[in-house]
Amino acid sequence: MRRRTLIAATGAALALPAAIARAEEPVDVALILAVDVSRSIDEDEARLQREGYRGAVTDPRVVEAIRGGMLGAVAIAYTEWAGIEYQRLVIPWTRIGSQRDAEGWAGALAQAPRASLSWTSVSGAIDHARRVMAECPFEATRKVIDVSGDGVNNSGPPAELARDRAVAEGITINGLPILNDRPTFGRPPPMPLDQYFRESVIGGQGAFVIAAEDFESFGNAVRRKLIREIAGQGGPVVEYA
Repeated sequence: MRRRTLIAATGAALALPAAIARAEEPVDVALILAVDVSRSIDEDEARLQREGYRGAVTDPRVVEAIRGGMLGAVAIAYTEWAGIEYQRLVIPWTRIGSQRDAEGWAGALAQAPRASLSWTSVSGAIDHARRVMAECPFEATRKVIDVSGDGVNNSGPPAELARDRAVAEGITINGLPILNDRPTFGRPPPMPLDQYFRESVIGGQGAFVIAAEDFESFGNAVRRKLIREIAGQGGPVVEYA
């Protein structure tokens, strides 16, 4: 079993080297996908969440948007987060400029192990993403952190403080709240989650929210959000998928 696990992990790593090796090449957008893995998200929802990202990144419409940019490529890093004590880089910075690159990235995500921990620290997620952004090896025209989650900040400093630090560094933060029917273990949230993301999470030039009505609609929300981020499109501050 250990040997099969190592082989699978090696295969996932081998899917990406060509994209990772082109360090310092310019890209249209450096994009961090910061994904909530707190325990309010069960195994089925976690699967839908990851499949949503895999399906969106490989969607021909998203790849077309990538190819249609001035430079025809983006850089993506995928992180997961829960309470203030837990953030991790799951897939490092990867340059995506073709369908093949996108498929390799999606394969690596399929192989990556997943953890689930208590609490929800949006501030911890943003601060961690800032550190990951500072280490991006690609020269990017724009820098974006994409925060998805199904609950409000309940661990660590307020999200607004981390948001303001990121915005001061020229980073745009967009939000993808998942309007789950049980986001806080049965306790009602202090305000509607889409409102919370709009007021306390997003920031920077052109920042916006696309809210997923539930986990089933998450993949569609991710696809729409990626196309808008890659294209740098304007539009409403809040949309619903």
